Amino acid sequence: MTASTALINELPGIAGGAKRPGRVKRGLLQKREGRTAFLFLLPWLIGLIGLTLGPMIYSLYLSFTKYNLLSAPQWIGIDNFVKMTQDPRYWESVRVTLVYVVISVPVVLIVSMVVALMMNASIKFITGYRALFYLPSLLGASVAIATLWRQIFGDSGLVNNALAALGIHHGSWIGDPSSALGVIISLNAWAFGSTMIIFLAGLRQVPRELYEAASVDGAGRLRRFWSVTLPSMSPLIFFSLLLDTVHAFQAFTGAYVISGGNGGPADSTLFYTLYLYQQGFTQLNMGYASAMAWVLVVVLAGFTGFLFFTAKYWVHYGDR
Repeated sequence: MTASTALINELPGIAGGAKRPGRVKRGLLQKREGRTAFLFLLPWLIGLIGLTLGPMIYSLYLSFTKYNLLSAPQWIGIDNFVKMTQDPRYWESVRVTLVYVVISVPVVLIVSMVVALMMNASIKFITGYRALFYLPSLLGASVAIATLWRQIFGDSGLVNNALAALGIHHGSWIGDPSSALGVIISLNAWAFGSTMIIFLAGLRQVPRELYEAASVDGAGRLRRFWSVTLPSMSPLIFFSLLLDTVHAFQAFTGAYVISGGNGGPADSTLFYTLYLYQQGFTQLNMGYASAMAWVLVVVLAGFTGFLFFTAKYWVHYGDR
């Protein structure tokens, strides 16, 4: 052993040993920060496990049981799912919900786009108009608004009074199986303000140079909308389509209030979630209701996956 080696061994700080206490200190600091971060996340984790994941797992278990909320669940396997295939009211609720989704979602998107285009113009009192159109979305399909809608479309409601002044006599719109679902669709379309605001923000971000270039090439207003506006707005259309569709599948309040909770008349407003509620909390078939809920989860997951898969064909981002 040379003299220099002995000196290094005796003085570890010269050979980099002085860095070791620094590493230890940093390690202790990182562990302390990690514990602090975990403590801040702990309430959220407790909520996630106790209020979301826990009930979801338990409802999955209940979907394979016969459970009436009064006695212990009894394991019956896939009988609840087999029962769905033989339940005519279940299939009627599926049909009503699909009709509602297929009609109401495009109506909301189209109305929102048209109004957003109008609100994007430079006219007087434009700020007031925007606030006025956005106001219904703040109220939404709440119990109060649904009750108001029930009164407006009732036998002696505002709509029938206006039609009577024109010599047109019509009975209760919510009492007619052919028009009751349309009343709920109109209620959903009335609260289009949130989607309109999203579209309006997107229109403000479309580069004006694209419109100018299209005009130079001879494109008319309709062609500019089809070739410039829609492609530029496609990410927001995708986002709104996904969000509005998921909300439409989960629609409940309007159907419950307007139909009086029974899905009438003649099950014309028997939404999927309303029938699920009836099974779970009216007839106390909680196992069957849980099975219905998980079928809805799978359907929404499949739709979401399909939408994301097809997005690459019609959604255009600025970096592409």
